[in-house]
Amino acid sequence: MLVDTNAVLWMYEDSERLGPTARDLITSAPAVYLSSVSIAEIAIKHQLGRLDLPGGDDFPASLRAMGLRDLPLTAQHARDLHRLPELTRHDPFDRLLLAQAMADQIPLVTGDSKLLALGRDWIIDAGR
Repeated sequence: MLVDTNAVLWMYEDSERLGPTARDLITSAPAVYLSSVSIAEIAIKHQLGRLDLPGGDDFPASLRAMGLRDLPLTAQHARDLHRLPELTRHDPFDRLLLAQAMADQIPLVTGDSKLLALGRDWIIDAGR
């Protein structure tokens, strides 16, 4: 299972925005992945002053300490972006995360309404 950037932050903050069903699925998953795409997104948003780094100087180790496994962005993941023409103008981080989940055939936990609206059964609503 791959958790998107918002879901990772909600997990880290123990936010109520991460719904009980999503929490149960994450807790019971044999492996939960943290994408290098999310690390880059958090770092960029921190540079722009939009959010604090989770764990401060311990970022991104602070996220891995939650038991998350690294999922690097590969050439195959990037190649699979072409399989998402309906998202051409959507947030590039979300598109990359979706491409990773699709290529690796793992569920994606997200709160992004546009991704959830795709109606794919392997895209899980993080708010539920």
